This record gives sequence, C-alpha cells and structure tokens, in this order.
Amino acid sequence: MSDPTPTGDALWQSIRRDAADEAEREAVLASYLHATVLTHDSLEAALSFHLAGKLDGSVLTGITIREVFDEAYAKSAEIREAMRADLEAVVDRDPACTGALTPLLYFKGFHALQAHRVAHWLWEEGRRALALFFQNRVSELFDVDIHPAARLGKGILIDHGTGVVIGETAVVGDDVSMLQGVTLGGTGKDDGDRHPKIHNAVLIGAGAKVLGNVHVGHGAKIGAGSVVLIDVPPYCTAAGVPATLVGDCAEAAGLTMDHRLQRALPFEGVEEDVST
Repeated sequence: MSDPTPTGDALWQSIRRDAADEAEREAVLASYLHATVLTHDSLEAALSFHLAGKLDGSVLTGITIREVFDEAYAKSAEIREAMRADLEAVVDRDPACTGALTPLLYFKGFHALQAHRVAHWLWEEGRRALALFFQNRVSELFDVDIHPAARLGKGILIDHGTGVVIGETAVVGDDVSMLQGVTLGGTGKDDGDRHPKIHNAVLIGAGAKVLGNVHVGHGAKIGAGSVVLIDVPPYCTAAGVPATLVGDCAEAAGLTMDHRLQRALPFEGVEEDVST
C-alpha cells in the first residue's frame, strides 16, 4: 500500500503507516482503522473524531462534541503541543506500547487526559458549564475524574487510568507519570487552594493518595498505596500510610518508571532495593 501521509508531521506519519500496516494484517479492523485514522489529514482531526465518537450521547451528539474539540485544537497551540508530548510519553515509558497508534486508539488514560485538556481550555474561556459536562461524561465513560480547573503540564502518562481523581486546584508539571487509582485530592476540611502541586518528572505509584496543598518535588517518587500528607523534597521517595521519606531517587522517577525503593541501610552503609 502506498503511503498517502502528508509531510511535515513525523508523529502523524508514523501513526498513519502503522494504521495502514495494521489494516493489511487484520482485515476485520480495516474499516475501523480507515475511519479513525486513514481518512483524516491530521492527528488533531483523527483524535477529535475518535474522542467525539466515544463521548457521543443523548445530550450532546458526537458531531457537536467534535466541533468543540476542533475549535479547541484550532485556537490552542498549547493543547496541540501537549497532546503530542503525551503520546510520546506513553510510547517512551509504557513497555506495553510499541507505537503511538496504540494509545491513540485504545488507552483510556490518554483519552481522558486529552478530553481534560479541552475541558480545561473551555474552563479558561469562561465556558464552565460545558467544561463540567465534559468532566462528568469522561468520568462516567473512562472512570477518570479530573476537574477542568486543574492545571496539567505536558508529557504526562496516566497508565491504565482507572480510578484516577485530580482535584480542582491541583497542579501537575511536565513529564509526570501516574498509575491507576491515584488521587490528587483535598483533605476534606480546607477551602481555596487545597490540592497537591506535583512538580516535573514525578512518579506516583498505583493507588497512591496525595492529599492537601502539599508539594511533591522534581523527580520524586511516591510508592504504590501510599498516603502522602507532607511535602516531598526533589529526588526523594515517600512511601507508607501515612507516608514518610524513605530514600532518594538517583534519576527523575517520572521518566525512569523505576518503582523500587532505594535506601541506605543504617549500619552497613550499603544500598538495598525494596519493592513497593
């Protein structure tokens, strides 16, 4: 099959090539791959079509939803840049992913994140009722609940996605990785700025809860199942219920995806790895 891909967007070219190859290998999916990828002339067009089909419902049709997504992509270079960085983050950090076509079509963590980006754009434009509608619809469909006011950077990986909750005043930096069941929430008693601030390149393990207006520093790591109520310094590891500081990170954990706890033994002066 000849490659009809337009030049100038290497990521989109790669996705189209993979879709064309997959359509040849799996005839049952050929029409699906043509409808979702090969008939579109840009990554933005393909994603807006795909997400609109998923979010389609009795209140807002897929056609109307797609118009909103297309408007956001046309007006916000920031959304377009972040979406590509998110795709590349999944390919780089998820060993189950062999190319960008897979998260584009099948990973609901990626889908929920891209829907949030449009909802956040609507929120900032003052179209808050529609933003909240998208939040509710995404929560129902994908089991990922991100308030449209929450500010998320680019290059984010939400692996699996199920049960992720991010509150209204949360801030998530660039290159952050989080797994299923993560909560960036409030303590339940504070008003105003009450949610966590996650700095760049942080790794948050499955089921971890970070609560309150606390800071998790650059490159830090939160162990799976932990409940974090304290600030975590850069390149430190916090684990436990409630979490305490248990070690350091040699490299930015959000990029390495290394969930092991590395800590100095108190007497021997050597290091051991303790699985979370």
